[in-house]
This record gives sequence, C-alpha cells and structure tokens, in this order.
Amino acid sequence: MRFWILKILAKQVWQHTIKSRSTKVLMVLFNALLLFSVFTGYFTMENHHENTEHYHTKVREGWEKSPDKHPHRMAHYGYVAFRENYPLSFFDFGMDSYLGNAVFLEAHRQNTVNFSEASFSGGLLRFGELSCALILQLLIPLLLIFWGFDLITKERENGTLKILLTQAISWQELIWGKTLGLFILSLTILLPIILISSILLVMSLDSHTGLEPIVRWGLMILSYLIFIGIVCILTILISAKSQSSKSALTQLIGCWLVFTLVLPKISQVAGQNMYHSPSKIEFDTAIEAELIKLGDSHNPNDPHFSALKDSLLKAYGVDSTHKLPFNYGGVVMQEGERLSAEVFNRHQKQLVQSYEQQQDIVRKTAIINPFMAIKNISMGLSGTDYANYQDFQKQTEAYRYQLAQHMNQLQIKLISNQKRKPTEKNYSISQKYWASFPDFEYRFLSLETVLKSEVYSFLAMAIWLFGLFFLIKNQERKFKV
Repeated sequence: MRFWILKILAKQVWQHTIKSRSTKVLMVLFNALLLFSVFTGYFTMENHHENTEHYHTKVREGWEKSPDKHPHRMAHYGYVAFRENYPLSFFDFGMDSYLGNAVFLEAHRQNTVNFSEASFSGGLLRFGELSCALILQLLIPLLLIFWGFDLITKERENGTLKILLTQAISWQELIWGKTLGLFILSLTILLPIILISSILLVMSLDSHTGLEPIVRWGLMILSYLIFIGIVCILTILISAKSQSSKSALTQLIGCWLVFTLVLPKISQVAGQNMYHSPSKIEFDTAIEAELIKLGDSHNPNDPHFSALKDSLLKAYGVDSTHKLPFNYGGVVMQEGERLSAEVFNRHQKQLVQSYEQQQDIVRKTAIINPFMAIKNISMGLSGTDYANYQDFQKQTEAYRYQLAQHMNQLQIKLISNQKRKPTEKNYSISQKYWASFPDFEYRFLSLETVLKSEVYSFLAMAIWLFGLFFLIKNQERKFKV
C-alpha cells in the first residue's frame, strides 16, 4: 500500500465530513459531554476519598480512646473498614456504585459490605451512570457509524467508485484510507479527554498508589485506541460490502445493538443458569447449620468444646478450668473463632467460584464482542470491577480474624481465670492494647494480577484487530464496484 494514497483518501474523508454543520455540532456536544462526565467523576471520587479519610480517622480515634475493658467486649466493639476508590475510578465507574463501601468487623460474625451508592439513589441508577468509559464504549461507536456508514457506499451510488478504482487505487488502499480518515475524526473527541484525564490523574496520585496508575492509564489509552480502530475498520468494511448506504446503516446499527445489548444480556443469563449461586439467606443458613454440627462456643455442654476442656484439664493435670494457668474462656473463644472463620471462608470460596464461572461465560463472549473486551479491560485497569471488590472482602476478613484472635490472646494471657465476686468490678485491661493494634490498610490489586485476570480480554482485542486486517486482505477480490 502507498501511504500517500492513504493520506489523500483520509484528507478527503476529513474535508467531506468536517464541512457539515452537524459534524461540528456533534464534536462540540460530545466533547462537552465527556468533559462534564470526567469532572463529575473526578469530584465524586475526591468527595468519596475525603469522606473515607474523615470517617476512617474517627473510627481509629474511637478505637484507640476506648476505655479499659475486657478484651472480648472490645472484640465485639468492633472496627469499621472503608473501601477506597482507585485513582482511575473517575474515568470508569464500573461496579463501584453498586458495591458496598464500608464493613463492620466484629468477633464471631462476618458482616456484608454496606453503604453502596445505589442504596442511597433512586431507580435512575439502574440505567447506569454517565462516565467517560460509558460514552466511549456506547456512544462514540454510534457517532463513528453515523460518520462512516456511507463513506464507500456513497462513492458507489454517485458512480465515483469506478473512477477511483480505475486510477490504480486498490480496494485495500481505499478501505484503509477511509478508515484512517474516520479514525482521525475520532481523535478530535478522544485527544481532549485523554489530555484532561491525564492531568486529573496526576493530581489524584499519592504515595499510597505510587506511579502504577500512570502505567494503567497508558494501557487503557492504548486499549481504547485499538477499540476505536476496530469500530472504524468494521464500519468501513461493512460500507464497502453493502450495496447501498441504507443497507450499510441498517447492518451497522444491528451490529451495535447486538454487541452492546443483546450479547451481554444473553451471556449473563446463560452464566446464571449454568452456574447457580445461593441467595444471602441460603448462604447464611448453610453456614449456621454447619457451625451447629461442628460446635457452639457459647454452649458449655457442646460435645466439641467439652472434649477441648477435657483435653486441657488432662494436659495440665487439674480438675477445674479455674485452675488452668491461663484464661479458659479465651481459649474457647479462640477455637470458636477459628471454626466459624474456616466454615465461612470455605462457603465464601464456593460462592466466589460460582460468580467467577458466571463471569467467565460473559468474558468469553469478547471473542465475538469487542465491546465486552474493552469493558472488562477498562473496569479492571480502573480498579472498579468485581475482582477488586472481592479482594477488599478478603483483606477485611483477614483483618477481622486477626483482630478477634488478638483480643482472644489478650484474654488468655491477661485475664485471670478466677471468677469475680458480685461486688467486684469485671476484669479489664488497659486501653494501651487497643492503640497498639495496627490500623486497617487497604491495598489495591497489583497491575500484574489485573493483567492476568484480563488476559482473555486483551487476547480478544488482538484477535479482532488482526482478524479484520486478515479479512480485508483476503476479501479484496470479492468486493464489488
């Protein structure tokens, strides 16, 4: 292919399209829409960050200033962990608005993550939020279809296609020249928002995240450019194969509907039907039923804990738990916490596995649906997909277990085994032990983990891009004037 031919054809597309008043209006409208969405997303993210920092500080102060008390009471006093937003979440909200942001951590109980944005919003949130990612994934392809559906069919209808092809211009040069022109048009909308988003990203960086968000942002820009390139190629290819502009527009609108609405919904329903996941009531009931079989730490006559007591009395050669050299109640609570955590983690792992299997069905449709590929990549790099939320749940559960067992250890070591008289105060330990317990620090998923989880989506994008290259090269003789 000759580059100067491609340049002329691309310039022709630019001049033909840009002279239209509707094109200029659409450019201004889409740029304004993207700027509005990116600034709205950024200020929402900053507001969330300020609220998280504020309440996190209050929780920590309340924990450290809690008065002297029994460590088991402190374990039930609990802690609150907050989910932070990744610096790129202003660009793609993903699932953030539908997932909880705070969880109460206490002994013997695994609570759900609550206070999602959706729980405080009206029904309009069901239709999604206007983020930059949503506009680039759904609306920009429609705009490119509007600009490019007739770029070749109009040449055919006007009779100028024969003239172009008789002037030693090949079909490949014609298609790639028109595609280049359409892609350059898309840059009038992409470049401003990329520049503004880059500035906002740099402003939101801190020592907690380092420079990794910049690397993610570079990968996201590249992914969106490839996605827009795929849309441009597909638009021009269908225009080349269609006999009329009306036919090309109908086919392209049909493709857009299938890619953005039909296939995602079908894949979600198929995944849910193939891999069943229990409801919240079923999940909690199954855990409670298994815990009853294993042992109840609050029941002194429970077989499991009776056997534990007998083994300790035998090991220390005493006939009463009050004669043990440590607090027996702390040992019971420690064992009860271990059992409940093991049961919960096993059931939670099975639940997450069913969700992942459902998501795999959706993810595999990226091979035939580039929209799903860019959606998964965008959410993954923005830290707003379900994998990041699930990792937050893992970290909070690990912290909750560590907190509960630490309090149990304090009870075992520092609380006397002798019962207090009714007139005496209950046993307690100094508040300095609360202050010495480390604060919860949420760590985002690493870039390496994100890339591994989205390798299928990246592969799908590559297959689409090179597949279209191959199709154009091998279908050249089948195009009709």
